[in-house]
Amino acid sequence: QVQLVESGGGLVQAGGSLRLSCAASGSIFEINVMGWYRQAPGKQRELVAAITSGGSTDYIDSVKGRFTISRDNAKNTVYLQMNSLKPEDTAVYYCNVHLLPHGGFRYLEVWGQGTLVTVSS
Repeated sequence: QVQLVESGGGLVQAGGSLRLSCAASGSIFEINVMGWYRQAPGKQRELVAAITSGGSTDYIDSVKGRFTISRDNAKNTVYLQMNSLKPEDTAVYYCNVHLLPHGGFRYLEVWGQGTLVTVSS
């Protein structure tokens, strides 16, 4: 069994900062890509940022220069540092991890439970 536990969401004023964390636990052999998605009310879920096992990163245009994704491979944890937050960043943020479990033969895609980020104007 593998699970992802997210933390760090909350309410913040526009211009403020939050840091999200997502820790993977369980019988994990290897983690490949780790990422953060978000879903705002009435909108589709979108990929916000992703990071490979080698540290390469990618972001959607709307968060470039404001958000930073990072990972600690020793802790199987991915972070999302969010600065200069805007009301349009309000959404439920989901951690997403592609991993190979011990004894497994293919990578699995695992989702976190989601954490709400609310940015007030």
